Amino acid sequence: MAVVAGVDSSTQSCKVVVVDTLSGAEVRSGRALHPEGTEVDPAAWWQALLSALDGADGLGDDVDALSIAGQQHGMVLLGSDGRVLRDALLWNDTRSADAARDLIGELGADELVARTGLVPVASFTGTKVRWVRDAEPGIAAAIAAVALPHDWLTWRLRGFGPEGESPLGPVLEELVTDRSDASGTGYWNPATDGYDLELFERILGRPAREAQSDAHKDKGKDAVVLPRVLQADASAGTVHASYLASADRRIVLAPGAGDNAGAALGLGAEEGDVVVSLGTSGTVFAVAADVVADPSGAVAGFADASGLFLPLVATLNAARVLSSVSGILGVDHAGFAALALAAAPGSGGVVLLPYFEGERTPNLPTAKASFHNLSIASTTRENVARAAIEGMLCGLADALDAVRATGVLPRHLLLIGGAAQNKAVQEVAAQVFDLPVRVPAPGEYVARGAAVQAAWALTRSRPQWRVEAADDRPVDHRPIIREQYHAAARSVTF
Repeated sequence: MAVVAGVDSSTQSCKVVVVDTLSGAEVRSGRALHPEGTEVDPAAWWQALLSALDGADGLGDDVDALSIAGQQHGMVLLGSDGRVLRDALLWNDTRSADAARDLIGELGADELVARTGLVPVASFTGTKVRWVRDAEPGIAAAIAAVALPHDWLTWRLRGFGPEGESPLGPVLEELVTDRSDASGTGYWNPATDGYDLELFERILGRPAREAQSDAHKDKGKDAVVLPRVLQADASAGTVHASYLASADRRIVLAPGAGDNAGAALGLGAEEGDVVVSLGTSGTVFAVAADVVADPSGAVAGFADASGLFLPLVATLNAARVLSSVSGILGVDHAGFAALALAAAPGSGGVVLLPYFEGERTPNLPTAKASFHNLSIASTTRENVARAAIEGMLCGLADALDAVRATGVLPRHLLLIGGAAQNKAVQEVAAQVFDLPVRVPAPGEYVARGAAVQAAWALTRSRPQWRVEAADDRPVDHRPIIREQYHAAARSVTF
C-alpha cells in the first residue's frame, strides 16, 4: 500500500492530509496557522508547512509522494541570491486596483481576455507586479524571479532557497509550477498553454523567460525567471534528504496546484460538474473541456490541474452573510437553520441583497446590504433568516448564469464549504439552483486534491477515490426566489 501527502497552504493556515492511495482513506492529518493580513513574509508559510508536516508525520517512513496546493495569485519576489525581496502580497490585497485599471486602459479588456483569459483585477499576480514597478522601483530592479506561494514552497522543499539557509542554494532555474496556478497570474495564456512574455515585459518593464533545463540555461540569463510549467502527472523532483528522517527515503514531489483546482481534484469533479464553495467569500467554478474567455470580466478563464479548464466566478459575500444575520437574530447556527426552515420559499416576499462588503461580481465595490419588501406581516425572524440564505445563494446563482453564458453546460452542482452543512442552506440551494445538488461529506478537499496529484505523479495514473455525500437534493426549483431577488436589485441604484 502506497501512502501520499497532500498540502493545502491557504490564506489562514497550512493543512496536511496523509492518504492511502488504494482507497483514498485519510490516515492522519496536521495543521498550523498562518499570520493574518494581506501582506505576509513567506518564511511564515515555510515554518507552518514544516510544522503541519511534523504534526502529521507527513515525511515519515510510509509517505511516497507529496504535493502542495496553495492560495492563488500571491506574489513572491526573489532576488538573484534566492532571498525574498519583500513580503508577499496576497490575493486579497487591493492596493494594485489602479494598476489593474492602467493595464486595461493600455491594452483593452478584450485583448487581455484573448491573451490571458482574464480581465485584470487587484487579485491577480500581474497587477501586483505592476504596482511594485510603480511604487517600489528599487525592489522592481532587483527582481530575479517571480513565483507563487505553492511554487516557492515546492522549491524550498526540494532543497533550494537562500544561500546558507537551504541545502542546494538559490537555483532559480529549478522553480516549477502547474498550469492551474500559472493561469491566475494574468500573464499566462490558457489558449496557448504558455506565458505571454511580451505582456509580462509590459507589466514590469523588464523581459522575462520561463525557467529552463540545464541545456538552455544560457538563454536570456538576465531576464526575470518565471517557474517552469509542468503537466499534471509530471514529477517536480523529490523532497531533499535533509528534511527526511532517513537519507535512504525518497519522496516524489508533484507540481502542485492552485487552491480551487486542488478542490476540483479532491472532489473528483469532471466535465459538467459545477462547484459552489461557501467560504467567507463565495466561488462558483466548473470543469470545462474548452478554454473560456469572458470579455465582461465576470468569469475568469482559469486552467484546471488535470489538463482541462476551470472557468470561475468569485463573490465577496457568502458564509459571513449568514453569520451577520444570525448575530442580528441572536441565534447560533442551529437556531438560524431552524428559523429559516420554518419560513416558506420566497420568505414571504422579504429579500436581502447581501452586499455587506460591497461586491466583486457584480462589480459593486461601494454597495451595502439592504432588506426589501418588509411589511408588518412579512417582518418575522423566520423570513429574515430564510431571506439571508436566499440572498446569498441568489448571488451565486447569478454567478452560475455567468459561467453558463460562456458556453459551459453544467449537469450537477457540488456544494462545499462550512455553510454547506447547514440543512436550511441545503434545502434552499435545491430551490434556487436548477440543478441536482450534492453536498459532499465535510473534508479538506484542497489538501485531498493535492494528494490526488501526488498519487498521480507517483503512479502516472489519476486515482479515482470515492467522495462520500452528506446529502443529495433533487431539483426543487422555485423561480419566485430569484424573480424577487432580481426585482429588488433593479430597484436600487448603487
